[in-house]
Amino acid sequence: MTRPALETEIVDRDVHDRTVALFRERGIVLPTLSQLADPDTIPAATITALDGVDPDAPDPANLFRVHWHNRADRKGRVGVPDHVVLPKALTGVDAPILVAFGNRFPMIRAHKVLAAYGCLVPRLVTGQFDPTRHRAVWPSTGNYCRGGVAISRILGCRGVAVLPEGMSEERFRWLEHWAAEPGDIVRTVGTESNVKEIYDKCAELDADPGNVIFNQFSEFANHLVHLHVTGPALDRVFEAVRAARPGLKLAGFVSATGSAGTIAAGDHLKDRHGTRIVAAEALECPTMLYNGFGEHNIQGIGDKHIPFIHNVTNTDVVSAVSDVATDSLNVVFNTAVGREVLAARGVPAEIVTALADFGLSSICNVLSAIKTARLLGLGPDDAIVTVATDGAEMYATEIDKAIAKRFGGAYDRAAAERALDTHLAGASTEHTVALSPRDRDRIFNLGYFTWVEQQGVSLDAFERRRDQAFWVGLRHAIPVWDELIRGFNAETGVSPAS
Repeated sequence: MTRPALETEIVDRDVHDRTVALFRERGIVLPTLSQLADPDTIPAATITALDGVDPDAPDPANLFRVHWHNRADRKGRVGVPDHVVLPKALTGVDAPILVAFGNRFPMIRAHKVLAAYGCLVPRLVTGQFDPTRHRAVWPSTGNYCRGGVAISRILGCRGVAVLPEGMSEERFRWLEHWAAEPGDIVRTVGTESNVKEIYDKCAELDADPGNVIFNQFSEFANHLVHLHVTGPALDRVFEAVRAARPGLKLAGFVSATGSAGTIAAGDHLKDRHGTRIVAAEALECPTMLYNGFGEHNIQGIGDKHIPFIHNVTNTDVVSAVSDVATDSLNVVFNTAVGREVLAARGVPAEIVTALADFGLSSICNVLSAIKTARLLGLGPDDAIVTVATDGAEMYATEIDKAIAKRFGGAYDRAAAERALDTHLAGASTEHTVALSPRDRDRIFNLGYFTWVEQQGVSLDAFERRRDQAFWVGLRHAIPVWDELIRGFNAETGVSPAS
């Protein structure tokens, strides 16, 4: 927290110039944040050059795919981000639930690569990060650190992933393939809920001046990139659905808090539509709801603390979802038996197929949306939008574990029926609360213990985030960063600034 993260001027010209020289040598061009928000503004020649680039390759051209508008093959683009509209036959509620697919992003098949780019690039163009000397350290519970390693490798610097040892095998396999050295994968104690242990390891690493910590939980660029890029993308999804359903309102936006980056998209949607912002968390670790603690397996939503970049006083509802539900539905959605049961219940074939695009936290978001629809009494003209952060491909090894743990090793058609009845039809308003001003203050105050007492943030810096004027004031950085990126590209001479 001692390094400035919101600089809008070049603070070290020597570092800046070395970075320009490196990027000139490597032929790297940086997209602006506004180009990622609206890929139609990316130059045609850049789009054409992407045709022959593998979306999973460590190729700098893939930076221009770090947006929500990739096709399912992640090679071409779509005008409206890929999504699915979940019907009542699946959710049991009248309100349509719109889910944008995060596994269309390049390299990591998850949208956290956007957050990593948004956090690193402002530091690069302002001369705060030297890719010729620094290592970028990416603390997370899985996808953000993978995104950070991918972006680091593309940009010619070392990326270090710091994550709990209990995360899915798929995450570690990916990291072993992408990390420059085995030592660049740092396993910390515990699982999803052990965020403080990640912070403690980062404090050790921060003692080395060659390391720069990109703490997604406190990087305001994480908030801003989702406000500026994810918010408009979800707005396009809603507007496309509304075009076929006149009178549809955007009643809610749901996001598991995790680092509280994605939930910033709700600020944009609230400004545009008056949308209520719903924060989801694990019932086994109900920090926001009950100041609670515990462990869970909804991978991707680290907790037991309130992220510094969570705009708590703009949050309207908190909902807790059990990992029993997410584990169980992951099995149902991704087995032949489960799909047969869904089809027999009248769920359309294209919806059943789309459920493979839901990872564990994605299922959590959908369940929270169902609970919110019931709490608020939403009808067929009240849409809720959310995101599928990643897809089921990241959790294939979790299926056998869940069958053993959640189904007692005996998973069949009857077990799939019970899981759907319990966790979808039975998704009640329990552990879902519309926040009062006092509730918001309570949740906000809980962050004091992490950020002031443990991480050394000043009380003034902590308190000023209570005011919405603070969050609105952050937004001035985005056009300034874009201008710096354009200037940086012009200096490299790799291609004309655009």
